[in-house]
Amino acid sequence: MKFQLAVNLERMDTSTNMEDVKKHTLDMVKMADQGNFNIVWAAEHHALEMTIAPNPFQILTWWASHTEKIRLGTGVVNAAYWHPINLAGEAAFTDLISGGRLEFGIGSGAYQREFDRMKPGLKQQDGWRYMQEMLPLLKQLWLGDVEHNGEYWQFPASTSCPKPIQKPHPPIWVAARSPITFDYAVKNECNIMSWPLTRPFSEAELYKKQLDEAIVNNQSNFKPIFAMMRHAAVYTNDEDKEKALTAIRMVLGQFENLFKNLGDVENGFTKQIPLNQLVGREQYDSDMLAQNLLFGSPDEVITKLKNYESLGVDDFIYYASMGLGQEEQKKSLKLFIEEVMPEFS
Repeated sequence: MKFQLAVNLERMDTSTNMEDVKKHTLDMVKMADQGNFNIVWAAEHHALEMTIAPNPFQILTWWASHTEKIRLGTGVVNAAYWHPINLAGEAAFTDLISGGRLEFGIGSGAYQREFDRMKPGLKQQDGWRYMQEMLPLLKQLWLGDVEHNGEYWQFPASTSCPKPIQKPHPPIWVAARSPITFDYAVKNECNIMSWPLTRPFSEAELYKKQLDEAIVNNQSNFKPIFAMMRHAAVYTNDEDKEKALTAIRMVLGQFENLFKNLGDVENGFTKQIPLNQLVGREQYDSDMLAQNLLFGSPDEVITKLKNYESLGVDDFIYYASMGLGQEEQKKSLKLFIEEVMPEFS
């Protein structure tokens, strides 16, 4: 099993200085690079302090200049917010200046709030249509001139300038949780990242089943890399465990706000739905979160990871950003690198 890191520039309130956020995020990336993580992912989100990522390629360019070998992934760009020529060129340029380290992740978007601002009139549940027109077009642009007259984009003969170093293009990833997306990924020879949110291990088993069925149904010889993402916190005492659980419950309350598009966002800070309104909600139960997420002592985390490995997960994505204090994030990642990863070397 290989390991990947998902980390955001995040501010939970105005007390956190942006310079400290910048330094902390880069420190985490450097730790992952030196600790033999395979890939680090930068998201794309807009007008949200909890995930500051207006252009993932700019973030990856920054990280590339401070790292040596870790690969650099967009996790993920939202197809509906981009023009194909612009997206092809940005991706290829990032691949060029990073020495061929780009991993290209593309998706259909998460929050209606962002669509209302970035692509007014588009429903979040229809974002996949843009992704499915975009992806084959990018492959053509990376090869040479193509004229396009599609449903969402039309342009005369054009190509990507520059071209990516990796031939015929960087590895492509899609975020998948539904059968239709697994099928699309296999058909288009894309690697897969899945995120069971806070759901139990059975959700990961469901995703693996859907992947296996997609491979059989498409009679495909292509075997995608299957990566699984979970919020992660490694600790050695009850105090640090409680800090991790408090942080994730706060962030989940903010996610609930965004998923419901309640509009309670002020100056980029998302209002948390009060925890007392979430009592009894299974997805916020502390014991359940400690069990389902990659939380635990080094030995507990190793046991959980071996279950994913036995399931057929190729790469595990350590999702570090969840409102946890910066020092606690580093402490957890250090424990993971020094005491967990050697078990899988």
